[in-house]
Amino acid sequence: MGALERGLNPRAAELGIYICGGRGRHSRRTPGQLRAIAERTGLDGEALVRTSRLTAKIDNTAIDDGFQLYLHSFILTAAGDWAVVQQGMNDATGTARRYHWHSAAVRDFTSSPHTAIVGEPQGEIMNLVDSAAKPAQSALLEISGRPPDANLAEFRRLVLPRHHDVRAADVDLRRLGAVLAVAYEREFTDFASLLLTENLGPRTLQSLALMAEVVHGTPTRFSDPARFSFAHGGKDSHPFPVPLKTYDESMSVLRRALDAARIGDTDKLHGFARLDRFTGAVERRAGPEADFPAVVAHERRISPSLGGRTVTTRQLSLFH
Repeated sequence: MGALERGLNPRAAELGIYICGGRGRHSRRTPGQLRAIAERTGLDGEALVRTSRLTAKIDNTAIDDGFQLYLHSFILTAAGDWAVVQQGMNDATGTARRYHWHSAAVRDFTSSPHTAIVGEPQGEIMNLVDSAAKPAQSALLEISGRPPDANLAEFRRLVLPRHHDVRAADVDLRRLGAVLAVAYEREFTDFASLLLTENLGPRTLQSLALMAEVVHGTPTRFSDPARFSFAHGGKDSHPFPVPLKTYDESMSVLRRALDAARIGDTDKLHGFARLDRFTGAVERRAGPEADFPAVVAHERRISPSLGGRTVTTRQLSLFH
């Protein structure tokens, strides 16, 4: 696409074909390029910009297949016909997937709008623009259209254990085992750290893997919410004291990711989604269940070295 852009755009007025966008930062130039072309040709620039953004949003968000877009090319003719070619990368497998759109074939952006999606099969995915996904679309619209109180009432129907402490029965031990494997097994640790473009210790990586799942996990992943207490413990010492050093380092990683995103570098933020997918892949490899008593004992043993704290009368101000 880059070669076509360099070769054709100098003769675009003569040929009536314009190529916009490209890889990475070049994709962000697409709206400005489309508006400039529209001014010269009399096309509806804002409608073209909306189409560009919508195709990118669908392939990056509505299709949850493990591929993150890094290329967006928008091909436009002087008559207003357009095509979009996008490509995404799955960092866990090192494979790419390409998404094709053509204006002549799009009747409804929410019902099988692609002319093709090309790549190696990766198993079952979530595709909210598949023609069979209308019930899911309707449910999402219904939920978003409800008053917040109605949705909160549904959430309150969830039944939590009557006991306060965290027990093995409250936790999916295989899921917790996958998180611990990613954090502590050399086979996974280095790659998991690389996904976040950070040099991280295992304890911080464990916390960030659980935090990534809270942000990017599907609803079915939250059947054992007690598991997420293994990210930063509890101020009441359940299942272990809050490791302040790990907590502070986790917040620093998030802060750096957000600061980078503000200037257009979203790679660190996307790393959290990649980390969540990678942890899920480790879990699907049928790894061992976590040894719950051993995990809690380990956390309590290393707590002093991590600045472990609980809320007492003297320490309450730490958590204000």
